Amino acid sequence: MSDERTAAPSTVLRIEGLHVRFAGRDEEAVRGVDLDVRAGEVVAVVGESGSGKSVTSFAAMGLLPRTATATGSIRVADGAGETEIVGASAETLDDMRGRVASMVFQEPMTALNPTMTLGAQIAEAVRNHTSATKAEASDRAVELMGLVGIPDAERRAAQFPHELSGGQRQRIVIAIALACDPTVIIADEPTTALDVTVQAEILDLLRRLVRERGTGLMIITHNMGVVADLADRVFVMRRGRVVESGAATTVLTAPQHEYTRTLLAAIPELPPAAFGGEQAAAAAEPEVPEDAVISMRGVAAGYRVNGRHVPAVDGIDLTVGRGEFVGLVGESGSGKSTVSRLALALLPTSAGEITLLDRPLSSLKGRRARRLLAQVGVVFQDPGGSLDPRMTVGESIAEPLAIHARRTSRADRRARVAELLDAVRLPEDSASRYPHEFSGGQRQRIGLARALVLKPRLLVADEPTSALDVSVQAEVLDVLRDLHAELGFGCLFVSHDLGVVNQLTERVVVMRRGRIIEQGRTADVLRAPRERYTQELLASVPSPDPVQQRERRQARAGLLEN
Repeated sequence: MSDERTAAPSTVLRIEGLHVRFAGRDEEAVRGVDLDVRAGEVVAVVGESGSGKSVTSFAAMGLLPRTATATGSIRVADGAGETEIVGASAETLDDMRGRVASMVFQEPMTALNPTMTLGAQIAEAVRNHTSATKAEASDRAVELMGLVGIPDAERRAAQFPHELSGGQRQRIVIAIALACDPTVIIADEPTTALDVTVQAEILDLLRRLVRERGTGLMIITHNMGVVADLADRVFVMRRGRVVESGAATTVLTAPQHEYTRTLLAAIPELPPAAFGGEQAAAAAEPEVPEDAVISMRGVAAGYRVNGRHVPAVDGIDLTVGRGEFVGLVGESGSGKSTVSRLALALLPTSAGEITLLDRPLSSLKGRRARRLLAQVGVVFQDPGGSLDPRMTVGESIAEPLAIHARRTSRADRRARVAELLDAVRLPEDSASRYPHEFSGGQRQRIGLARALVLKPRLLVADEPTSALDVSVQAEVLDVLRDLHAELGFGCLFVSHDLGVVNQLTERVVVMRRGRIIEQGRTADVLRAPRERYTQELLASVPSPDPVQQRERRQARAGLLEN
């Protein structure tokens, strides 16, 4: 009994018997969830899209829409006592949010006001719950920006969100969450859209803040590597229920539920890497294929900004052979997307030459260029944004045929659409439905079908799985592999997920600051990286194995110190 009385005050968030139902839906989104977070502890809530984890987090902040009905109990605690969230008045919730419990959202650009300076947004959060003057709140904003690792905080406070990188914007969102020293922070997928090195920095920041400030942290994620890196305890959710919970090390190394084992098995892993030393020098020089579908030699390109040419890539030598998978990796701003735009002839070169299917792109104009580019398919990062919501799935897939193969009959187009829907493992009646009726993974398979409808010889895939759950990602990768085996196209696979690159590609090209710094056989580069930057990338990828993750964190710390 004395142990229970001692432990009770340290609980900063307690959820008991939570049920959430949305109007018009037969099944509850959350069904009887029990969960707690203690001060100075990181609790991870994991599961796929639709598992109920985000609904649970929004319920804890009193942010459910009016169409939702919540029952059960959610209590948040501070020094003055506990506040019941379920059924609370708007005034109670306004007082609680930011002061007792704060939230870090998945996409910082939409969480921040684009018309307000960064300092003003943090100061606003301070003044909402304290008696601080405008000047005091401004000083506090600069202090908080420094706390979360924003360099030159006083100058940055006068800037706007669009002037910062994605990782820096996420730090600002964390600063806002910390503004009034809450007892619990709820972070909903805070690193999903970030590069591995930036993700590692954000995880380091969250770990330090929890340790130093004694704040309770509930992190919502589908990334088991993040769980291994950060969490003390984990709750696994499926279809609105908690199916497994316990110490993170126990759940990750000895999962009891089949669903947890399925999630862990779907994670694309990296090979054990060497960080420096003799083994690192063993990586072989790349073997350039002779039968190339695309070849870049000495390519440079950039963009016009305020009338001035800003270089984006320089001296790019890259080749994709027929039937070859080539991974292109690097952080945001490294030039990966610029290279993919060059491959699609969406950006002119300022130097060098690009040869596509044995023809120099610079010499082709108009109809001849369009005919050549019809043999290039593209899969975009966001399947929802790349499909026209006003067109049926069948119309979207068949549209390239209507543009580039006008002589095909409607019957032939329908047959081709049916063939591709079967190839990407979707039912034939999908052709008459609209994109919003499908999940993210299904929409990505539709995008893949559209990209391959003309049987291209080159496929450019730009981060096609970054927004997907691990099991859905595994399904899409399986489909991509099957189609590649059948059609034999070359593929330039742009990604920051080195696990996926390891699983899928034969060669890998590493970019940094607009240049290629390392390339070779994927197995060679990922097992024995020669460049310090590549080593940092590999050490920044969180592993779902807690022991391996500790080793990677130590390796990364050592690389950053040297």
